[in-house]
Amino acid sequence: MKDITMPSKKLGFGLMRLPLKEDGVTIDTERTAAMADEFLKKGFTYFDTAYGYHGGESERALKKAVIERHPRESFTVATKLPAWMIKEKADVDKIFNDQLEKTGAGYFDYYLLHAVSKDKLDVYDGFDCWNYCLEKKKEGKIKHFGFSFHDTAAVLDEILTNHPEAEFVQLQLNYLDWDNDAVQAKLCYEVAEKHNMPVIVMEPVKGGTLARLPESVDAIFKAKSDASAASWAIRFAASQKNVFMVLSGMSDEAQMNDNIATMEDFQPLSECEIETVNKAVEEYKSFNTVPCTACRYCTDGCPVSIRIPDVISALNQAKDYGLGAKARRMYEKAL
Repeated sequence: MKDITMPSKKLGFGLMRLPLKEDGVTIDTERTAAMADEFLKKGFTYFDTAYGYHGGESERALKKAVIERHPRESFTVATKLPAWMIKEKADVDKIFNDQLEKTGAGYFDYYLLHAVSKDKLDVYDGFDCWNYCLEKKKEGKIKHFGFSFHDTAAVLDEILTNHPEAEFVQLQLNYLDWDNDAVQAKLCYEVAEKHNMPVIVMEPVKGGTLARLPESVDAIFKAKSDASAASWAIRFAASQKNVFMVLSGMSDEAQMNDNIATMEDFQPLSECEIETVNKAVEEYKSFNTVPCTACRYCTDGCPVSIRIPDVISALNQAKDYGLGAKARRMYEKAL
């Protein structure tokens, strides 16, 4: 693999789904700070944010919860450059400097072109974002440079061939998407492996889907251990040999404690455990649910402001457990 600085522990604190105050919108910075303190106390150091997370407030929350309260060398920061905010070349520098100000980080340990896909390459290539990031590396403002990716394995292969300057790639990878024809998680991982590219995993629990399993699927895991459903998903992702970081969006203390317990003394899945995962996947496929990670990238572009992930969540609840009162409440709340 490429020679980059890798944190000693593989769990990263994803700042896309932070705890919220009663209004359901404002980030609860005090709770976030307490969770970050516990995260750091247990030896984990990686914080992942992006320009657009939480309506543009995630980077500021990182500053208040972590950067202003802990020595800069005690943690690492990853953030991302959004193609959809770039309308002219000057915007790249404007956004980057804004991120430095919003976070107060001084520099970024890991900087990513956000959600790279074939249709976004016109922006990232057209405004020479790749070389811009290399220049920021020379200035010491970026330690390591890569990109997050949402497209086919063939597109990933083309990008990594054309841009060997990238030092890592962030992929959506979980056991349910592993052989999925649309996501192509396994195929994308194999392309990264072919290019000796270190991998960061996003959506290991598929937006919480793999933490809330249908009863028959959950029973397969429970027959083997008392470990949480989420822990199986996290360990599956972390067990891939080219993976150096697994991101988990932690919305509350219970999620954080479970993730820490899983990854504090990480053990890769055994062959027997992999067989259990495969059995669970086959059972899950019988429910025919709609794949959605609740990233909410689709909501900003919806012309009638439909809360699309919430509607899908209600639909999946009905598919998993029947059209009962809970599914109806979830749907009504989504409208």
